[in-house]
Amino acid sequence: MTASVLTALAAAFGVVAAVPATPHPVTVTVTARVETPVVYDDEAGGNANADDPAVWVDPTRPGRSLVIGTLKEGGLDVHGLDGRRLQHIAAPQAPGEDAAPGRFNNVDLVHGFELNGRRTDLAVVSDRGRDRIRAYAIDPAAVAAGRPPLKDVTAAGVTPVFAASEAEVDDQNTSYGLAAYRDGDDAYVVVSQRERSRLRLLELEDRGGRVGYRTESTLDLPRSFTLPDGTAWRPCADPGELPQVEGMAVDQEEHVLYAAQEAVGLWRIELDDEDFERPELLDRVREYGTPWSYDEAAEECVLDTAHDPGFGGDHLSADAEGVTVYHGGDGEGYVLASSQGDDTFAVYAREDDNAYLGSFAVADGPATDGVQHSDGATVVNVPLGSAFPRGLLVTHDGEATPADGDREGTNFKFIRWDAVAGAFPEPLTVDTRSFDPRDAD
Repeated sequence: MTASVLTALAAAFGVVAAVPATPHPVTVTVTARVETPVVYDDEAGGNANADDPAVWVDPTRPGRSLVIGTLKEGGLDVHGLDGRRLQHIAAPQAPGEDAAPGRFNNVDLVHGFELNGRRTDLAVVSDRGRDRIRAYAIDPAAVAAGRPPLKDVTAAGVTPVFAASEAEVDDQNTSYGLAAYRDGDDAYVVVSQRERSRLRLLELEDRGGRVGYRTESTLDLPRSFTLPDGTAWRPCADPGELPQVEGMAVDQEEHVLYAAQEAVGLWRIELDDEDFERPELLDRVREYGTPWSYDEAAEECVLDTAHDPGFGGDHLSADAEGVTVYHGGDGEGYVLASSQGDDTFAVYAREDDNAYLGSFAVADGPATDGVQHSDGATVVNVPLGSAFPRGLLVTHDGEATPADGDREGTNFKFIRWDAVAGAFPEPLTVDTRSFDPRDAD
């Protein structure tokens, strides 16, 4: 199916799928076991703002696995499972006086990419500042020796993902969210565009021992909707902006993309033959359909909640953000989405109709504070040593405490998956054997 056909289909969408729910959905609380050092989004802190994590599983000693987290203009940090920082990678400097510097937004992993004749694990990053995809090879021998494990292997001369020129790059309608997956020997990333409703599917390729990419497919999600009462509605946004996507994850076995359009809801999009199939809106944010106006003095849009027509969902509060997939056996497992507006995470079944199963929040605990305004999250099912013997969930915390005066502090929280699963009245699945994240296609 061509991009133009998909664009026409998406623009025509007005009817959305209802999300079946359990009879008594609940919101439970869990606590984190480990947190990373707080980073600060100011000059003294290197303009570091934690955003999105990924987990690299060590092939020989899982307890030595890594958590890789983006820091926007601050670059990239690599952590051990105890939260200690093992490596810092700076974002690229601005190429000119009036140009934007690099800004690392989202990160995901590709295992076993054939690079220069060798199977290589990659951390793949969306550089929002320069509108590129950047790739970092992960060296297991360096991990074992205690050396910095990530090395930049981005091909020279990679072109912008969305912008037609460097001038357009500086307008910053650039690469934003990112999710990666394998299909046999081929590797792909899905990238969303900042302040637009566009998704682009890229195939990674070896360019003389470095990683480049080429576009395979493009999809425009709807920017306006026809409500059940026949009225037209477009999501709340600043002037000139369209409803963007950031949080995304791919079901590695089924090749289904789950994409959170922040002011709209959670989309389910099959990926078939290196192409986007017809999207389905499987859940809506609570604010869906609510009228709004733009306050020019405050420079923000204001929801008219008194006239909410009641067409929104029950499980996500805008913004819908970080998305991750827990893979179990025989198609079982879960899709997790950050409900940023109420500091919870919604849990949907991975199989069949993606039924909503409940929500959880990460509360203050004895060793860490809770999680607020979470942008990104990732989950792995396999044992990761004694600290996380039955899987790990990593989430971004947009309000790390205790605060340091007026400085904006953020970090990442590490949570045992079995703690999340066991918190529900009907416990979620804990399956450490049916899926290997290192061997998924």
